[in-house]
Amino acid sequence: MNEEAITIKLTRDQAFVLSDWLYQVMLQSDDLEGIVHDRAVWSPIYAISGTLDKTLSEIFMPDYGSRL
Repeated sequence: MNEEAITIKLTRDQAFVLSDWLYQVMLQSDDLEGIVHDRAVWSPIYAISGTLDKTLSEIFMPDYGSRL
């Protein structure tokens, strides 16, 4: 299997919205299994979410809601 990394390009706004959606689905609603039935897909979803969390300073800002 080829383990070459893949780059996905998003605007900062797109990344911010995706990060919030992933947070809602994965952590707050705990409904990832209800949305994504194939557990093999969970690993890349968690990898994307973790990368967004490390990249986006906006998620830690006090005006998070209004920015979103």
